[in-house]
Amino acid sequence: MYKNLSILCVEDEEGVRKPIINTLKYYFGTVYEASNGQEGLDIYHEHKLDIILCDIQMPVMNGMEMIRQIRKDNSSIPIILLSAYNKEEYLMELINLHVQHFILKPINAKNLEEGIFNALQGKHTGSIKLSENSFLDIDNSSLHVEDKEISLSLREVNFLTLLSENRIVHYAEIESELWSDKAMSLDALKSFVRDLRKKLPVQMIENIPQTGYKLLHV
Repeated sequence: MYKNLSILCVEDEEGVRKPIINTLKYYFGTVYEASNGQEGLDIYHEHKLDIILCDIQMPVMNGMEMIRQIRKDNSSIPIILLSAYNKEEYLMELINLHVQHFILKPINAKNLEEGIFNALQGKHTGSIKLSENSFLDIDNSSLHVEDKEISLSLREVNFLTLLSENRIVHYAEIESELWSDKAMSLDALKSFVRDLRKKLPVQMIENIPQTGYKLLHV
């Protein structure tokens, strides 16, 4: 399925790593493996990788530190984290490191395949940091601004996800992503944004006249 791509799997437990490697070889043309974060970091620097799959708790260098080092060099390579612990323990760290893909152990073929597909398709799951004081919880369809939690519709989540890419999002792209089931009128879009702004405790959405919208950093 991904025979032209390479993947690195970093997992210290051989009994966990080997079955994952065997599954990955079915999908990917090149599969690298490492037993700790330092080995994983060395392989990252030596080879061109398209995606990284790594555990959090490992000897020598843990997964979080490995990702911190990689993110200094590459902010876009998809990274999937594996952990036996609930992601809430690492939530803010994951957001800060731009890791939006998290698989809870024990791992099975289904959740591994779904995680890889989402990562390579650029789909957002988990949480996205919008500013120093706010983050979007995609899985629970909510926005957190300081100590406030705001429930969102699916369309509102998708809209804020588009804006999180820190660029001007044009009307045509909004229509394509949010109104794929029917044509979008400009009045409908303005009404949608107006209703969303009423939900927000701070001004986060800037209108770019005749063009689209962008995110204000609050």
